[in-house]
Amino acid sequence: MACKNICKLCPKFIISQAVTYASGVLTVNIPAGSYDNCEKYCLVIAQAIPADAIVGAPVVITIGTGGVNYPLLLCNGTQMLAGTLRTRTKYSTVVQTSSTGGSFRLLGRTCCQPNNNLQSINGTAPTA
Repeated sequence: MACKNICKLCPKFIISQAVTYASGVLTVNIPAGSYDNCEKYCLVIAQAIPADAIVGAPVVITIGTGGVNYPLLLCNGTQMLAGTLRTRTKYSTVVQTSSTGGSFRLLGRTCCQPNNNLQSINGTAPTA
């Protein structure tokens, strides 16, 4: 069987258009379009995470030029934080909608998640 010279990507393979940080929120912008309830989408973060983004900033998704923020949730339903997000990484998500909005929820655990716990505590404030 001969190899095809032209291959199509899955239409549910979404590459981010921009990643920005403002007002304590990390925003991932994805292409304009309709993202259906209960559908799986593979989201790739193509841009660098801004250097000024804080580790504990919540991650939200915007669609095209729309102004609505949709939270990016971990598989357990908690808000994904900027310290967990990685550039050039594919995240399998499912869209969940409600009567007032929606969210993108990861289908599994994030890989290479950093552990920001202190090595020990001694009664003094930790150093940065």
